Amino acid sequence: MVPEEAAQIVSGKSNMSKRYAAEFKRDAIALVRSSPHRNVTEIARELGVSPEGLRGWAKQDRTDRGEGPAGALTSDEREELRRIRRELAEVKKANEILVKAAVQSTRHRNIPGDGGCDAWRGWGVRACRTHRS
Repeated sequence: MVPEEAAQIVSGKSNMSKRYAAEFKRDAIALVRSSPHRNVTEIARELGVSPEGLRGWAKQDRTDRGEGPAGALTSDEREELRRIRRELAEVKKANEILVKAAVQSTRHRNIPGDGGCDAWRGWGVRACRTHRS
């Protein structure tokens, strides 16, 4: 696969970022692994990708195969971490909305004179907030 076909332009800026197809990355990593006598920069130049990017792909491949440094995250673990972080952000946002709604709700209820306390006592509630905070 030719790099131009494998790359998808992500940004319209002058220093365009590219994302490469998974198949192209796999082929590039296989070429690096099968050519121990050639350096990554040479292979990257041949493929038309940045040497840093190709080194990163090869390093992540080693990690995914269990040959990476201790504590390094595999691709699956990285994806799961991204998903959990997104989910946590959504939960925090929802919680913030609920807290604000609860604060707004309690500002307008259970204050003497608006019938709030009397209404709650009818349901068996003994204590009632009697002042604004």
